[in-house]
Amino acid sequence: MKLYFGNTVTTVTTIMLFILVGFIGESIANRTNINYWGRRSLFLLAYGLVICCFAAARDGLDKTIQNTIDGSCAPGMFSLISIPNLIGCIGAAIIIIAAIATPIAKSQHMKQIWFYVMSGGVMLKILVMEAARIIVRV
Repeated sequence: MKLYFGNTVTTVTTIMLFILVGFIGESIANRTNINYWGRRSLFLLAYGLVICCFAAARDGLDKTIQNTIDGSCAPGMFSLISIPNLIGCIGAAIIIIAAIATPIAKSQHMKQIWFYVMSGGVMLKILVMEAARIIVRV
């Protein structure tokens, strides 16, 4: 439990992750009633970015980068070149591609598909990072 509720940053990040996964689940469950997929994608992008910043702070990504540059502090949870960070970058690339494509899409159906692509990138990042945190802490 300390891994997810050990301090304020981890607790807030955990709660925000649950809300984000709930939002994605609710969007998929109520997909027939949604008229504006672009708005959902924008919310997913903005809220996901905030969570990403909290998760980076939680996992000490800033310390990892500083340690890699000048070695003046201990690294964070993951090394800069690690499977979680590399897959996180792939997930971020998927999210960016979907974020660029969504406003270009002409129909709500295509915007819906891009929402699913963006959601897939988000879920990839969440699953890999949280699994890696459990493995590293055990």
